[in-house]
Amino acid sequence: MHTRLDCLPCFLRQALNGARLTASRDEDKQRRILSVVAQRISEMDTNRPPPSLAGDMYGEITRISGSKDPFHAYKQKSNREAMSLLPDLRTGMNKEKDRLFFALRVSIIGNYMDAGVAREFDWRTALHEEEDSRWAELHYERFKARLTQPLKVLILGDNCGEIALDTLLAEELTRMGHEVTYAVRGQPILNDATLEDARQVGMNDICRVIASGSDCPGTVLSRCTENFLGEMECADMIISKGQGNFEALCEEKSGIYFAFKVKCEVVADLVHRPIGSSIFRLI
Repeated sequence: MHTRLDCLPCFLRQALNGARLTASRDEDKQRRILSVVAQRISEMDTNRPPPSLAGDMYGEITRISGSKDPFHAYKQKSNREAMSLLPDLRTGMNKEKDRLFFALRVSIIGNYMDAGVAREFDWRTALHEEEDSRWAELHYERFKARLTQPLKVLILGDNCGEIALDTLLAEELTRMGHEVTYAVRGQPILNDATLEDARQVGMNDICRVIASGSDCPGTVLSRCTENFLGEMECADMIISKGQGNFEALCEEKSGIYFAFKVKCEVVADLVHRPIGSSIFRLI
């Protein structure tokens, strides 16, 4: 999707959060980061998707601050907290008639865990209380029907913490006989999952894990490696997690199942659902 004007204030807010994380005791450096980012925002090519522009912005924050992974501690904590929920969630999944539906629902709810969005949310409560299943009405049965024969399934991961909950989906798809590959970011960006996070939550023990090469908070194809693009072409099914991946891919490649939480008015307008809604759609 193209970047809307409403996205620009969001970039500046994210830059301020990033500046405070990377230069918490240096107000002059924080001001310099904001000044550079504000200049970049004024020059942005809004024909590019928001994650691509965000990648440029965080590149400037990294360059000025010298901090390559300011969200590292936050990511580690998110993974540990989500992993602590897995035993109870597995017990719950084993009681369900449709284990795949349960795993997918948990995976989508986990997408609330996003350091790039200024939105407080009690995702632990949502795991147990969210009952609105309208997100599944359009495309879930078609999705499930395709999985009646063995497929090569590529899951495009998103955030830390969320990746721990995604292990349930990867486990269930593997149990069903599918060859699952899970893709993470090519390098640290915001609280998005990397190879290190996949190892921390044990995703490598469940399925094959690869890096997309993307250095921005979304699978922007022009910033991915040729090897990864080949993986996308070879996949029988692609499940794209997170709003950033939706923003990067919804107008670039068809035949993808998008699974995410709506986190801003721009995307809410695109999908015709309110902020906070679960989305699962084949586009």
